[in-house]
Amino acid sequence: MSAAVPLVIKLGGSLLEDEAARAGVVSAIAGRWLAGERPVLVHGGGKRIDAALAARGIARRVHEGLRVTDRETLEVVVAVLADVNAGLVRELRAGGAEAFGLSEAEGGLIEADDHPPVGGVEVGFVGRVTGVASDRLVGLLERDSLPVLAPLARGPNGGPLNVNADAAAAAIAAALGARRLLFLTDVEGVADEAGRFLELLDPASAQRLLESPAVSGGMRPKLAACLAASGAGVREVVIAGPARRDDALAGGRGGTCLVAA
Repeated sequence: MSAAVPLVIKLGGSLLEDEAARAGVVSAIAGRWLAGERPVLVHGGGKRIDAALAARGIARRVHEGLRVTDRETLEVVVAVLADVNAGLVRELRAGGAEAFGLSEAEGGLIEADDHPPVGGVEVGFVGRVTGVASDRLVGLLERDSLPVLAPLARGPNGGPLNVNADAAAAAIAAALGARRLLFLTDVEGVADEAGRFLELLDPASAQRLLESPAVSGGMRPKLAACLAASGAGVREVVIAGPARRDDALAGGRGGTCLVAA
């Protein structure tokens, strides 16, 4: 097979906690693999991390869409992401895809520097991606495996860093030369300041939105990741919510589509 990667998919939000919705998406991804495509899957796990933190009495702290990660929180993040990763691999294999899980930061698949403060707030053990070992992913694809990646990176000192999953997916798509990056999430897409849903964006329009009050919370790092991927050569980036996931997975534009200039 060719090692060309037409599609990187990022799964996040309540999709990972909704068994029926997740089963449908996993089945669609496995179906594409069985049809001869070789997508790469990146996942988050935020809601499950929140629940695990609450169970341990650890406060959840998020700033501008990034999880503030102290050492205790990092331990929970690493454990939960490994569990999410293993579960997705099992489900994909049950659907017939030869999934291969990658959830260990120490392996160095994703390299990152310590994330700088955001708006004057220190975010702790959070990474900003500096490199992706794309040759290892290509090797898996050439062996007909479906890589399933957790958003953990090896930091400058060799230890794990928590990476925003959207940013990780964008970096992976760019490193692999993917033609399409698909974010499957809770929201149907991006809205402007008047609350109007936007089906099509170019990079300049997306940048203006990112600098406006229209984009806040978790949509900020997501839209920033879209722009980073587009700027690195990914031709089409799609954000799709529950109503449009099937269309997006089938190759349609789904929710909001950012098309490279």
